[in-house]
Amino acid sequence: MDGSYRVACLVSHPIQYQAPLFRYLAAHPGIDLTVFFLSDLSIYAYHDSGFGVDVKWDVPLLDGYRHDFLPRIGSGSGLSFWRPWTFGLRTRLRRGRFDALWVHGYAHRGCLAGIAAAKSLGMQVMLRGESNLPSETDDALKLGVKRVAMPALLRTIDGVLAIGRLNREYYLHYGVEASRIFPMPYAVDNEFFRCAAERARPQREELRAELGLKPGRAVILFASKMQPHKRAADLLEAYARLSPNGVAEPAPYLVFAGDGEERVNLERRARELKWDSVRFIGFRNQSELPALYDLCDVFVLPSEHEPWGLVVNEAMNAGKPLVVSDRVGAGPDLIEDGVSGFIYPVRDIASIADRLRRLIDSPEHRIAMGQRSLEKVARLDFAADRQGLLSALDSIVGKKARAAA
Repeated sequence: MDGSYRVACLVSHPIQYQAPLFRYLAAHPGIDLTVFFLSDLSIYAYHDSGFGVDVKWDVPLLDGYRHDFLPRIGSGSGLSFWRPWTFGLRTRLRRGRFDALWVHGYAHRGCLAGIAAAKSLGMQVMLRGESNLPSETDDALKLGVKRVAMPALLRTIDGVLAIGRLNREYYLHYGVEASRIFPMPYAVDNEFFRCAAERARPQREELRAELGLKPGRAVILFASKMQPHKRAADLLEAYARLSPNGVAEPAPYLVFAGDGEERVNLERRARELKWDSVRFIGFRNQSELPALYDLCDVFVLPSEHEPWGLVVNEAMNAGKPLVVSDRVGAGPDLIEDGVSGFIYPVRDIASIADRLRRLIDSPEHRIAMGQRSLEKVARLDFAADRQGLLSALDSIVGKKARAAA
């Protein structure tokens, strides 16, 4: 690939959201991409601690781009700051004669070691991550350490790839100059989700019947891990407030897709309500989600800790309005409050109920908002990611080449 940038990318493990982006970037003649993984955990069936179930992704994770799994000491069955303990990246970077290393995240020893290895070889380093200020820890000691460590780490980075507005503000807060920040928005494979939702549309009523949902009633959907910080219980309590008299079940259905430690508590509370309008349908794989997005009328993500929330992008590709908390990182970039959905103060159950009521009571309004969602998410796509990456490379690698000349 003469004339292209030779880019090494270091990530923790194959991720269903990232694989399509790697394929897209690798297909561009200006980018010669090699992805290095710290772990092969996700390419087999494995226990996902967030979902609380065994997961085997049903979409290709390794096709269409050059990749390599770093050798490790010990088992690769878990992911933490120290595990797996990998080695050999510096040798691979030297042999590959890469122009730059793109590191995704810094919460693993291997990522920090990769940054150090690249700098020792004189390579340019780019960092992409999900961090934002609203999602920072409340632990005073950890925050104090971070206030010292983060600026030091970021001074070693030649260019940061900001996934959105809150992420950009995070880097600025920790001392990164605006000239070193390049937009590379968090995106999903828009075409896949949009087309899959369109293909599912003719079978919508079949899916409705399969889930035991009567025709003509709106559907509110939650699809995520059922963990405490996702605040699914807030949604259930807000839904209860849609009851016309506190006894009769609300007009719409509420469907929970996903699994996790909170599911038991949610199901217990749903039984207390004694309604037949709440459904728990369990974990759904990547290829199954577009049909659920098509089926629903409103999508809700009530998290109190959600650095981005790519499920927002996915649901918007089905042309649906969303209700998200103000702790969902995607909100400022994707949700125009009152136009493509609603943003409400986290933990504010009354606000969730109010937004849901407004959408359920006005089908015309939610259809219009859904159309606006589709238009909005179309701007955050892989083409924008490629442009952001190339802009960063032009700036930091091109600048280095000019200095060397």
